[in-house]
Amino acid sequence: MSRDDVEILETQTVWKGFFRMDRVRLRHRLFAGGWGQPITREVFERGHAAALLPYDPVRDEVVLIEQFRAAAMTAGAEPWLVEIVAGIIEEGETGEDVARRETVEEAGCEVTDIIPVMNVFTTPGGSSERIAIFVGRVNTQGVGGIHGLADEGEDIRVFTESLDAALARVASGGIVNVIAIAALQWLALNREEIQARWLTGDA
Repeated sequence: MSRDDVEILETQTVWKGFFRMDRVRLRHRLFAGGWGQPITREVFERGHAAALLPYDPVRDEVVLIEQFRAAAMTAGAEPWLVEIVAGIIEEGETGEDVARRETVEEAGCEVTDIIPVMNVFTTPGGSSERIAIFVGRVNTQGVGGIHGLADEGEDIRVFTESLDAALARVASGGIVNVIAIAALQWLALNREEIQARWLTGDA
């Protein structure tokens, strides 16, 4: 089925701050045929985002970041999470624009080549957010330290490690951010192809 099989009856904004919450009344076609009864769903509207996994094919290293996440704290988990760089896509920007900018702001390194990996929903049961994930080529020499924009309250620890070490971190539960996990696993599946492309200059 497609968007043509949904009829939006009413949309009401019930809360608006940095993000927005809409209450949507709708009905949609059923797999068995015909239309279902009207239903009401609340949708968290936070815009869309882009994320990038910085990768050095020469050293076979990735750049990861660690920062405080209030929502992880309120969920009862450890509030400092290991992630990849990411940022919200503003009006007039592309996902690649944001991925390149955030890599400089959050990790302090420049992306020389970039590959689109996937465009995914994280929680489509309640949020409209879609995230464009990229892998970018960087030079990890000298990368690390504390980064982020102070006026945005960012305090980001940047570090590098081998791709294998990062994958071991995923396997042990040391990385619980699904965007980082997806990017790392994609790179694990495509490592040889990416190294061959970037190390031979065929970017």
